[in-house]
Order: sequence, then C-alpha cells, then structure tokens
Amino acid sequence: MLVLHQAEWCPYSSAVRERLTELGIDFVARQVAPWPEQRTGVESIPTLETDDGLVSGTEEIFDYLARFEVPAYAAQHRERYAEHREERERGTTAEHLQALAPL
Repeated sequence: MLVLHQAEWCPYSSAVRERLTELGIDFVARQVAPWPEQRTGVESIPTLETDDGLVSGTEEIFDYLARFEVPAYAAQHRERYAEHREERERGTTAEHLQALAPL
C-alpha cells in the first residue's frame, strides 16, 4: 500500500491525490505538520512512500506513477475534476471548513 505524506492545503499534494485516483491506486494519506521544521519522517510534501523507498516532489512522484497502467475511466476522473474547478477557485472547501469547523 502506498502512503502519501501530504497536506490538504497543498496544491501539489492535491495533484498527486488526483493522479492516484485517476490510476485507481489505493493509498493511505498521512497528514504532516504545517511547517517543515515541525515534521518528523519527511521534510517535504508531497512525499510518496513506496516499497522501494521515498519519492519526494510532484514531478518525481508523477515519474514513478508513469509505470502504472492507466485505466479506462482515468479520463472521466479528470473530467469530473475539471467540472469542479469553479468550486475550487471560489474556495468552497475553505468556506465549509470555516462554517462547519471553525478554529
């Protein structure tokens, strides 16, 4: 099982999560501390933990994921991602967090 060290606010982590979803690859998302100096185990995000070790950085992770077969429904996931662009740009997630779980 792949483990993705990531944060929800990180757009690069989001891109890796989306690609894993498109490829139909199950993974565990491990949340990291917000600041690098507060983290243990990994220094940068996103970092993908594989059977072969750690792969850090979006481009490196995408290179690693290129070895996986692309399923027939991958393009449909990409289309659905595009359909929700307005909500992402509008900050809908942040609005829900603030309204439903203020800090």
